[in-house]
Amino acid sequence: MYSGLRVGLLLLVLVGLAGCGGTSVSSSHPPMPTPSTSPTASPTPPVTVPAASHVVLVVLENHSLSEVIGSPSMPYLNSLAVQHSLAANYFADTHPSIGNYFMLTTGIVESNDDNFAGTISDDNIVRALVAAGKRWKAYMESLPAAGYTGGDVYPYFKHHDPFAYLSDVLDASPQTANIVPLTQLGADLSSASLPNFAFIVPNVENDAHDCPGGVPTCADSDKLAAADAWLKTNIDPLINSPAFANGVLIITWDEGDPADVANGGGQVATVLVGMGVRAGFRSTTLYQHQSVLRLILDLLSVSDHPGASATAPTMTEFFQ
Repeated sequence: MYSGLRVGLLLLVLVGLAGCGGTSVSSSHPPMPTPSTSPTASPTPPVTVPAASHVVLVVLENHSLSEVIGSPSMPYLNSLAVQHSLAANYFADTHPSIGNYFMLTTGIVESNDDNFAGTISDDNIVRALVAAGKRWKAYMESLPAAGYTGGDVYPYFKHHDPFAYLSDVLDASPQTANIVPLTQLGADLSSASLPNFAFIVPNVENDAHDCPGGVPTCADSDKLAAADAWLKTNIDPLINSPAFANGVLIITWDEGDPADVANGGGQVATVLVGMGVRAGFRSTTLYQHQSVLRLILDLLSVSDHPGASATAPTMTEFFQ
């Protein structure tokens, strides 16, 4: 009896060792295969802006986003904002005007004095474009003559024309000649000679700065209606021109209402239209003028990014 019990216990031990992988008993089952390594996902390519042939920047004056978007006085601008892309969390950098115009062209608020009369030698958009072999023009409404870099001649304001302060323009007559009256825009579109970068500014009676027609006082709605009519007359033909088929248009405001000091210069409306721009898109990302400067150069495949544009948030989300 006891010997039979010993044999039974021995068999139970041997079976247990085999089940636990003991080394004294071999298994008749083949080893399990080593699980294969999961395939590595390909990295998502970085989002980039498309390569544009033309970029046009239009700058209007002194109104905050809340005064513009949804305003019945600006049906044309609002139609562009709804159909194309709106940067709804976009802020100017400072008050008054001049520092914002400099931020859009040098990436630095060079001065907050609208009567500034000096020369700016910092890196700037003209230097970057010329070095990359790109053409540019500033189309200034009511400019007295092509190449004019003097003071105000109402309703033209020099401090709305940042190119008139840049050493790269003032020290080179071929570049000075690129500051032209707005009337040149139609001719350039007709002859398919629109430059790679076009800076377009209405005079102060059409940019919502002053009352239209030179009257001393008017309702603010009159200023906005005049600016909207100007956009419809001058910018709608550009959008629909075959010469602009591979272009991007940016419409912004230099600064918000003077009482709006959020993020330095107030919240302003910035609208994007054109090649690759998302339809019906409204961004909530925080941007300022340095991002538009960066976007212009990125769209034109220019590697130099002056001033704060080098580190400004990119506006790639506006493109499909």
